[in-house]
Order: sequence, then structure tokens, then C-alpha cells
Amino acid sequence: AGRFWLLRLGYYKLERAKEQASDWIWIVDHTVQLGSEKCLVILGIRQSSLPAVELHLSHEDVEPIALLPVTESNGAIVYEQLVKTVEKTDVPRQIIGDHGPDIKAGIERFCRQRQNTCYSYDIKHKGAAILKRELQDNEEWIKFTQNATQAARKVQQTDLIAFAPPNQRSKARYMNVDKLVRWGQDLLNYLDRGIGNGDHDLTGMDEKLGWLREYRDQMISWNNLVNVVDSAVEFVRSVGIYRHRGVDLETAIEECVNDERANRVRDELISFVEQQSLNAREGEVLLGSSEVIESAIGKFKTLEQDQAKSGFTSMLLSFAAFLSKTTQDVIQMALQVVPTKKVLEWFKENIGQSVQAQ
Repeated sequence: AGRFWLLRLGYYKLERAKEQASDWIWIVDHTVQLGSEKCLVILGIRQSSLPAVELHLSHEDVEPIALLPVTESNGAIVYEQLVKTVEKTDVPRQIIGDHGPDIKAGIERFCRQRQNTCYSYDIKHKGAAILKRELQDNEEWIKFTQNATQAARKVQQTDLIAFAPPNQRSKARYMNVDKLVRWGQDLLNYLDRGIGNGDHDLTGMDEKLGWLREYRDQMISWNNLVNVVDSAVEFVRSVGIYRHRGVDLETAIEECVNDERANRVRDELISFVEQQSLNAREGEVLLGSSEVIESAIGKFKTLEQDQAKSGFTSMLLSFAAFLSKTTQDVIQMALQVVPTKKVLEWFKENIGQSVQAQ
């Protein structure tokens, strides 16, 4: 009963009438699970509803616009999905997302035919792409990540577990390089101070984690690189994209003394943001980060628990349930106008037979 209440709320939020306006911003991404299906998720917020001070969007700030599961996706299919979604909100002012091949191709085609709409590349994904380019073929970095993986195994059943490195993601691993680098720096500082107590034997730490000392110089260089990327990401995330934004970013990111690579990346990010800012009109602010949709997808998979590994089910509607504001009136209206039958019909039409049923 509780699950169906949740799904009825999700259905109501997804299907209720949206305001027709020309200042909508669509935040777009794919979520995938087991099987051949992937789901195009479109969240929306109007420019007039953007936070006045910082653009850190919460789940309550965004409206679920579309959940579109398909067994095959390419640029043409994404384009058709976007065209269909126009019926809900009118043509958006901005679409922001990553550069997944099908998403990128579909959005660019959509924008070519609608001059009012601009396509923005999420700053977090841009930063991750730069880190991947700079590190993925670096032998020292590869060896460092391998050693960190081995160290995690060595300490997981010991009293040194508090010093274990963060988990390295198998997918999108360059989205959290900063956590791994800062773990290395913090632990190296701890080892250098030589401070131990009864709980943490430094002899045991040297045996399992002392290898970090070999990466002292590289750690400084990697940290400079991460700081430059993180500074740009945080700045764009907070204030968005507007005309001549690159000039302000140049002031916000300090140059790195004696680090040519970090300064080259700094210049690249400033140029990227300046190029993105050309999409904004005078006096207009656009979103520069699609991080809210990454967070929402993560929450959805947590809500699904084990079902997140079993392909899409009717629980997909729960994605819409925790977005936008949920008041007592919203819940009451959802349970009044959406019978369970509507949820079952939506599932049959959009997903069909689940992997579990198969």
C-alpha cells in the first residue's frame, strides 16, 4: 500500500500540467540499469524561479518533466523525445546536460531548429573530462590508483580501516578524483607528523600505507590540478553562466606557481566558460551545472535498493515523487485524482514486462 501511494504521488507530479513559458531550463540525463533499457530523465526549473543568491539547486527546486524509458537510444530518438516534451512546457530557453553521444546529438539538432534554445555542457562533466585526459595515460597515476585499491583490501579487516582510501568508481571515476587525491595528501601529512596512539600503530601504517611517500611530488601536482578544476566547478555551480563570465572566473582561480599543467588547465576552463557565456543574453543568468540530476538519480537508486540491479520496474515513478515541493495538499490531491489503475497503465505502456517478470 505504501509503495503504491508513493507511485501515485510520482505519477501525479509527472503528469500534472506544467506552466507554459519560454524561460524553462531543462536538465537532461540518462539513467541505466540491467537490460537494454535506458531512461531519459528531464527535470525543469524556470529562470524566474532560480535561487537569487546561489544556484545550488535542491530536489525541491526542480519539477519532473519527463521519464522516457526506451530499449534503444540514439540522437534521432533523443531529438524526438525532446520535441514531444515541448508539449508540456513550451520550448525551453536552455538545455543542460553532459556530452553523451546520443544526448549531445539529439539536443544539438533540437537547438539548431529552435534559435531561442541554447545547449550548455555541465561544468562538472567538463572538469571530469579534463582530469581524464590529463591522468588516464599517466603511468604514475595508474600505479597510484592500483596501490590505493590494494591498500583498501589490506586495511579493511584491521584497526586501520579509518585510513582506508575512498572507493574508486568503476564508471565515471574521474568525477571524484578529488576525494582520492585529498585522501592521499591527508594521510601523507599524518605519516609525516609521526603522531601515533594506542589505536593506530604507526609501524603497521608504514607497512600498509607507507608507499604513499613515493608519490609526494606527484601528489602536489595532482592536488594543484584538482584545485583548479574544483574552483571552476564550484564557481560556475554557485553563480551560473552570464555574459563575460570568464573574466570573473579568471579572478576567482589563482595561478599555480611553477605548475605549467595546472595553469594550462586553468586557461582552458576560463576559455570554456567564456565560450559558454556567449549563450546568455545581456542581464541573463543560465545554469552551469546539472549536478542536481546526478544527485536525484543517486537518490532514486538508493530508494530502489536491490531493485536498482534488476532493471526498471514501476518504481521508476518514485523518481518523480521526491522532486518539487511535497506538501500535504499535494499528497492529498495526488491520492484523490490518481487511482492505482493509472500507475499500472503507465507501467504497462512505458516499461512492459520487467526483467524480474521475464
